[in-house]
Amino acid sequence: MTSLQPTAHTRLIDPTVLARIGDLELVARVVVEGIINGLHRSPHLGSSMDFAEHRAYMPGDDIRRIDWKLFARSDRHFIKEFEADTNTNFTLLLDMSASMHYGASAEEGATKSLSKLDYARYLAACLAYLASTQRDRVGLVTFDSEIRDYVPPSAKHLNVVLHTLDRLANATVPPPAIVPNGTPISPPPLASVTRRIGESFRRRSIVLLISDLYEDPKAVLDALAYLRGKGNDVMVFHVLDRRELEFPFTDSANFVDLETGVRMPVIPDYLRTQYRALVAEHIASLGRVLGESRVDYALFDTSKPLDHALFRFLASRERMRQARLTSRA
Repeated sequence: MTSLQPTAHTRLIDPTVLARIGDLELVARVVVEGIINGLHRSPHLGSSMDFAEHRAYMPGDDIRRIDWKLFARSDRHFIKEFEADTNTNFTLLLDMSASMHYGASAEEGATKSLSKLDYARYLAACLAYLASTQRDRVGLVTFDSEIRDYVPPSAKHLNVVLHTLDRLANATVPPPAIVPNGTPISPPPLASVTRRIGESFRRRSIVLLISDLYEDPKAVLDALAYLRGKGNDVMVFHVLDRRELEFPFTDSANFVDLETGVRMPVIPDYLRTQYRALVAEHIASLGRVLGESRVDYALFDTSKPLDHALFRFLASRERMRQARLTSRA
Protein backbone atom coordinates (compact mmCIF):
# COMPACT_ATOMS: atom_id res chain seq x y z
CA MET A 1 0.00 0.00 0.00
CA THR A 2 1.34 3.42 -0.94
CA SER A 3 1.87 5.73 2.04
CA LEU A 4 0.07 9.04 2.02
CA GLN A 5 2.40 12.01 1.62
CA PRO A 6 1.72 15.66 0.83
CA THR A 7 2.52 16.61 -2.75
CA ALA A 8 4.56 19.61 -3.78
CA HIS A 9 1.34 21.62 -3.87
CA THR A 10 0.65 21.06 -0.18
CA ARG A 11 1.86 23.93 2.00
CA LEU A 12 3.39 22.86 5.33
CA ILE A 13 2.57 25.69 7.73
CA ASP A 14 4.65 25.70 10.89
CA PRO A 15 2.60 26.33 14.06
CA THR A 16 4.84 29.27 14.99
CA VAL A 17 3.79 30.92 11.71
CA LEU A 18 0.13 30.29 12.50
CA ALA A 19 0.63 32.01 15.84
CA ARG A 20 1.51 35.24 14.01
CA ILE A 21 -1.48 35.18 11.64
CA GLY A 22 -4.59 36.85 12.97
CA ASP A 23 -7.01 36.10 10.12
CA LEU A 24 -8.67 32.72 10.70
CA GLU A 25 -10.41 32.74 7.31
CA LEU A 26 -7.11 33.39 5.53
CA VAL A 27 -5.43 30.47 7.32
CA ALA A 28 -8.38 28.19 6.61
CA ARG A 29 -8.46 29.11 2.92
CA VAL A 30 -4.69 28.60 2.45
CA VAL A 31 -4.68 25.26 4.28
CA VAL A 32 -7.79 23.90 2.55
CA GLU A 33 -6.67 24.97 -0.93
CA GLY A 34 -3.30 23.34 -0.32
CA ILE A 35 -4.97 20.11 0.76
CA ILE A 36 -7.29 20.10 -2.26
CA ASN A 37 -4.29 20.61 -4.56
CA GLY A 38 -2.49 17.78 -2.81
CA LEU A 39 -5.41 15.40 -3.22
CA HIS A 40 -6.12 16.68 -6.78
CA ARG A 41 -9.81 17.03 -5.87
CA SER A 42 -11.94 18.29 -3.02
CA PRO A 43 -11.96 15.81 -0.14
CA HIS A 44 -15.46 14.96 1.02
CA LEU A 45 -16.18 15.03 4.74
CA GLY A 46 -19.18 12.74 4.24
CA SER A 47 -18.56 9.01 4.35
CA SER A 48 -22.00 7.49 3.81
CA MET A 49 -22.77 6.01 0.40
CA ASP A 50 -26.50 5.44 0.91
CA PHE A 51 -28.58 6.44 -2.13
CA ALA A 52 -30.37 9.73 -1.56
CA GLU A 53 -31.95 11.02 -4.79
CA HIS A 54 -31.58 11.66 -8.54
CA ARG A 55 -30.64 14.96 -10.15
CA ALA A 56 -30.32 16.03 -13.78
CA TYR A 57 -26.99 15.34 -15.46
CA MET A 58 -24.71 18.39 -15.75
CA PRO A 59 -21.63 18.76 -18.01
CA GLY A 60 -18.59 17.54 -16.09
CA ASP A 61 -20.47 14.92 -14.04
CA ASP A 62 -18.98 11.44 -13.90
CA ILE A 63 -20.87 9.40 -16.53
CA ARG A 64 -20.36 6.28 -14.42
CA ARG A 65 -22.98 7.66 -12.03
CA ILE A 66 -25.69 8.00 -14.67
CA ASP A 67 -28.72 5.82 -13.88
CA TRP A 68 -29.06 3.98 -17.19
CA LYS A 69 -32.20 2.13 -16.09
CA LEU A 70 -33.91 5.47 -15.47
CA PHE A 71 -32.59 6.71 -18.83
CA ALA A 72 -34.24 3.70 -20.54
CA ARG A 73 -37.59 4.67 -19.03
CA SER A 74 -37.40 8.44 -19.42
CA ASP A 75 -34.90 9.05 -22.26
CA ARG A 76 -33.23 11.62 -19.97
CA HIS A 77 -29.90 11.50 -18.16
CA PHE A 78 -30.01 11.55 -14.37
CA ILE A 79 -27.16 11.25 -11.87
CA LYS A 80 -27.43 9.09 -8.77
CA GLU A 81 -26.74 11.18 -5.69
CA PHE A 82 -25.76 9.55 -2.45
CA GLU A 83 -26.27 10.81 1.06
CA ALA A 84 -22.73 12.15 1.25
CA ASP A 85 -23.30 14.19 -1.93
CA THR A 86 -26.25 16.10 -0.53
CA ASN A 87 -26.08 19.07 1.82
CA THR A 88 -25.16 17.86 5.28
CA ASN A 89 -25.17 19.35 8.75
CA PHE A 90 -21.57 19.62 9.97
CA THR A 91 -21.20 20.50 13.65
CA LEU A 92 -17.90 21.22 15.40
CA LEU A 93 -17.67 20.44 19.12
CA LEU A 94 -14.72 22.39 20.53
CA ASP A 95 -13.43 21.73 24.05
CA MET A 96 -12.24 24.97 25.66
CA SER A 97 -11.75 23.64 29.19
CA ALA A 98 -8.81 24.79 31.32
CA SER A 99 -6.40 22.07 30.15
CA MET A 100 -6.89 23.16 26.52
CA HIS A 101 -5.19 26.47 27.36
CA TYR A 102 -1.89 24.70 28.02
CA GLY A 103 1.01 25.32 25.64
CA ALA A 104 0.95 29.05 24.89
CA SER A 105 4.37 30.44 25.77
CA ALA A 106 7.25 32.52 24.47
CA GLU A 107 10.17 30.32 23.54
CA GLU A 108 13.51 31.10 21.97
CA GLY A 109 13.19 34.84 22.17
CA ALA A 110 10.16 36.18 20.34
CA THR A 111 8.89 32.85 19.04
CA LYS A 112 5.41 32.14 20.36
CA SER A 113 4.02 28.63 20.56
CA LEU A 114 0.36 27.77 20.14
CA SER A 115 -1.82 26.59 22.99
CA LYS A 116 -3.88 23.48 22.35
CA LEU A 117 -6.95 25.70 22.15
CA ASP A 118 -5.36 27.91 19.47
CA TYR A 119 -4.31 24.87 17.44
CA ALA A 120 -7.84 23.47 17.84
CA ARG A 121 -9.31 26.79 16.66
CA TYR A 122 -7.28 26.57 13.43
CA LEU A 123 -8.34 22.97 12.91
CA ALA A 124 -11.98 23.92 13.45
CA ALA A 125 -11.73 26.90 11.08
CA CYS A 126 -10.19 24.74 8.33
CA LEU A 127 -12.85 22.05 8.58
CA ALA A 128 -15.65 24.64 8.72
CA TYR A 129 -14.26 26.32 5.60
CA LEU A 130 -13.96 22.98 3.80
CA ALA A 131 -17.53 22.00 4.73
CA SER A 132 -18.80 25.37 3.54
CA THR A 133 -17.10 24.94 0.13
CA GLN A 134 -19.09 21.70 -0.16
CA ARG A 135 -22.28 23.69 0.54
CA ASP A 136 -22.81 21.88 3.84
CA ARG A 137 -24.52 23.59 6.75
CA VAL A 138 -21.87 24.56 9.32
CA GLY A 139 -22.41 24.83 13.07
CA LEU A 140 -20.28 25.16 16.21
CA VAL A 141 -20.55 24.28 19.89
CA THR A 142 -17.88 25.39 22.38
CA PHE A 143 -17.89 23.98 25.87
CA ASP A 144 -15.96 23.51 29.10
CA SER A 145 -17.98 22.42 32.13
CA GLU A 146 -21.05 23.55 30.19
CA ILE A 147 -21.98 24.75 26.71
CA ARG A 148 -20.58 28.25 26.12
CA ASP A 149 -21.40 29.01 22.48
CA TYR A 150 -23.94 27.44 20.18
CA VAL A 151 -24.09 28.30 16.49
CA PRO A 152 -26.76 26.12 14.84
CA PRO A 153 -25.82 24.53 11.49
CA SER A 154 -26.66 26.76 8.54
CA ALA A 155 -25.38 27.35 5.02
CA LYS A 156 -24.96 31.03 5.99
CA HIS A 157 -23.11 30.55 9.28
CA LEU A 158 -19.47 30.22 8.18
CA ASN A 159 -18.67 33.82 9.12
CA VAL A 160 -20.47 33.43 12.46
CA VAL A 161 -18.49 30.26 13.19
CA LEU A 162 -15.18 31.93 12.27
CA HIS A 163 -16.02 35.00 14.36
CA THR A 164 -16.87 32.80 17.35
CA LEU A 165 -13.60 30.90 16.96
CA ASP A 166 -11.70 34.18 16.66
CA ARG A 167 -13.13 35.42 19.96
CA LEU A 168 -11.71 32.36 21.72
CA ALA A 169 -8.21 33.77 21.17
CA ASN A 170 -8.90 36.08 24.13
CA ALA A 171 -10.58 33.46 26.30
CA THR A 172 -9.24 33.24 29.84
CA VAL A 173 -8.51 30.03 31.71
CA PRO A 174 -11.62 29.14 33.73
CA PRO A 175 -10.81 28.85 37.45
CA PRO A 176 -11.15 25.43 39.11
CA ALA A 177 -14.50 24.79 40.78
CA ILE A 178 -14.22 24.70 44.57
CA VAL A 179 -16.73 23.39 47.13
CA PRO A 180 -17.26 25.36 50.39
CA ASN A 181 -14.73 23.23 52.32
CA GLY A 182 -12.04 24.20 49.81
CA THR A 183 -11.92 20.90 47.93
CA PRO A 184 -11.45 21.18 44.14
CA ILE A 185 -14.25 19.69 42.04
CA SER A 186 -13.38 17.57 39.02
CA PRO A 187 -15.00 18.83 35.80
CA PRO A 188 -18.20 17.04 34.70
CA PRO A 189 -17.79 14.16 32.26
CA LEU A 190 -17.88 14.76 28.51
CA ALA A 191 -21.10 12.74 28.31
CA SER A 192 -23.03 15.46 30.12
CA VAL A 193 -22.23 17.86 27.27
CA THR A 194 -22.61 15.52 24.28
CA ARG A 195 -26.02 14.37 25.51
CA ARG A 196 -27.37 17.93 25.52
CA ILE A 197 -25.81 18.61 22.13
CA GLY A 198 -27.25 15.44 20.61
CA GLU A 199 -30.75 16.32 21.79
CA SER A 200 -30.63 19.48 19.65
CA PHE A 201 -29.98 17.58 16.40
CA ARG A 202 -33.03 17.19 14.18
CA ARG A 203 -31.31 15.26 11.40
CA ARG A 204 -28.29 13.03 10.97
CA SER A 205 -25.08 15.06 10.93
CA ILE A 206 -21.33 14.90 10.67
CA VAL A 207 -19.94 15.73 14.11
CA LEU A 208 -16.31 16.58 14.86
CA LEU A 209 -15.12 16.64 18.48
CA ILE A 210 -11.82 18.47 19.10
CA SER A 211 -10.42 17.92 22.59
CA ASP A 212 -7.38 16.84 24.61
CA LEU A 213 -9.52 13.94 25.88
CA TYR A 214 -8.39 13.79 29.50
CA GLU A 215 -10.92 11.10 30.27
CA ASP A 216 -10.87 7.33 30.33
CA PRO A 217 -11.22 5.96 26.75
CA LYS A 218 -14.35 4.04 27.77
CA ALA A 219 -15.87 7.28 29.13
CA VAL A 220 -15.06 9.05 25.83
CA LEU A 221 -16.72 6.24 23.89
CA ASP A 222 -19.78 6.36 26.15
CA ALA A 223 -19.97 10.14 25.64
CA LEU A 224 -20.07 9.66 21.87
CA ALA A 225 -22.43 6.67 21.96
CA TYR A 226 -25.54 8.85 22.08
CA LEU A 227 -24.42 10.78 18.99
CA ARG A 228 -23.53 7.56 17.16
CA GLY A 229 -26.80 5.97 18.23
CA LYS A 230 -28.74 8.69 16.42
CA GLY A 231 -26.98 7.87 13.16
CA ASN A 232 -24.43 10.69 13.17
CA ASP A 233 -21.03 10.30 11.52
CA VAL A 234 -18.59 11.11 14.37
CA MET A 235 -14.94 12.15 14.10
CA VAL A 236 -12.51 12.89 16.94
CA PHE A 237 -9.40 15.09 16.81
CA HIS A 238 -7.16 14.48 19.83
CA VAL A 239 -4.98 17.57 20.40
CA LEU A 240 -1.91 17.37 22.63
CA ASP A 241 1.13 19.57 23.26
CA ARG A 242 4.54 18.07 22.50
CA ARG A 243 5.51 18.39 26.16
CA GLU A 244 2.50 16.34 27.17
CA LEU A 245 3.65 13.60 24.81
CA GLU A 246 7.36 13.62 25.62
CA PHE A 247 7.59 15.05 29.18
CA PRO A 248 10.96 16.73 28.48
CA PHE A 249 11.15 18.56 31.83
CA THR A 250 14.33 18.25 33.88
CA ASP A 251 13.85 20.39 37.01
CA SER A 252 11.87 19.30 40.03
CA ALA A 253 8.78 21.47 40.45
CA ASN A 254 5.17 21.62 41.55
CA PHE A 255 3.00 20.61 38.58
CA VAL A 256 -0.52 22.08 38.56
CA ASP A 257 -3.65 20.33 37.29
CA LEU A 258 -5.30 23.11 35.26
CA GLU A 259 -8.74 21.52 35.67
CA THR A 260 -8.74 21.19 39.47
CA GLY A 261 -5.89 23.44 40.60
CA VAL A 262 -4.30 20.58 42.54
CA ARG A 263 -0.50 20.89 42.90
CA MET A 264 1.79 17.88 42.86
CA PRO A 265 5.56 17.90 43.51
CA VAL A 266 7.28 15.99 40.70
CA ILE A 267 10.85 14.87 40.00
CA PRO A 268 10.72 14.43 36.19
CA ASP A 269 13.69 12.06 35.88
CA TYR A 270 11.99 9.56 38.19
CA LEU A 271 8.63 9.62 36.40
CA ARG A 272 9.45 10.24 32.73
CA THR A 273 9.49 6.60 31.58
CA GLN A 274 6.30 5.73 33.47
CA TYR A 275 4.57 8.90 32.26
CA ARG A 276 5.38 8.27 28.59
CA ALA A 277 4.15 4.68 28.87
CA LEU A 278 0.86 5.81 30.38
CA VAL A 279 0.33 8.47 27.68
CA ALA A 280 1.15 5.99 24.89
CA GLU A 281 -1.28 3.47 26.39
CA HIS A 282 -4.00 6.13 26.67
CA ILE A 283 -3.58 7.15 23.01
CA ALA A 284 -3.53 3.55 21.80
CA SER A 285 -6.66 2.73 23.83
CA LEU A 286 -8.50 5.73 22.42
CA GLY A 287 -7.62 4.77 18.86
CA ARG A 288 -8.69 1.17 19.45
CA VAL A 289 -12.05 1.69 21.21
CA LEU A 290 -13.11 4.51 18.89
CA GLY A 291 -12.02 2.63 15.77
CA GLU A 292 -13.97 -0.45 16.85
CA SER A 293 -17.06 1.77 17.09
CA ARG A 294 -16.47 3.31 13.62
CA VAL A 295 -15.48 6.69 15.02
CA ASP A 296 -12.65 8.26 13.01
CA TYR A 297 -9.80 9.20 15.37
CA ALA A 298 -6.69 11.31 14.73
CA LEU A 299 -3.96 12.54 17.07
CA PHE A 300 -2.60 16.07 16.50
CA ASP A 301 0.71 17.23 18.01
CA THR A 302 0.57 21.04 18.26
CA SER A 303 4.27 21.32 17.36
CA LYS A 304 3.66 19.69 13.96
CA PRO A 305 2.44 21.40 10.75
CA LEU A 306 -1.33 21.49 10.95
CA ASP A 307 -1.94 21.09 7.23
CA HIS A 308 0.25 17.98 6.95
CA ALA A 309 -1.69 16.17 9.68
CA LEU A 310 -5.02 17.36 8.32
CA PHE A 311 -4.03 16.25 4.82
CA ARG A 312 -3.31 12.72 6.03
CA PHE A 313 -6.62 12.51 7.88
CA LEU A 314 -8.73 13.77 4.97
CA ALA A 315 -6.84 11.60 2.49
CA SER A 316 -7.67 8.58 4.64
CA ARG A 317 -11.35 9.61 4.77
CA GLU A 318 -11.38 10.05 0.99
CA ARG A 319 -9.76 6.66 0.46
CA MET A 320 -12.41 4.95 2.60
CA ARG A 321 -15.16 6.84 0.76
CA GLN A 322 -13.86 5.72 -2.62
CA ALA A 323 -13.61 2.13 -1.39
CA ARG A 324 -17.25 2.21 -0.32
CA LEU A 325 -18.30 3.76 -3.64
CA THR A 326 -16.37 1.10 -5.59
CA SER A 327 -17.90 -1.73 -3.56
CA ARG A 328 -21.39 -0.45 -4.36
CA ALA A 329 -20.76 0.10 -8.08
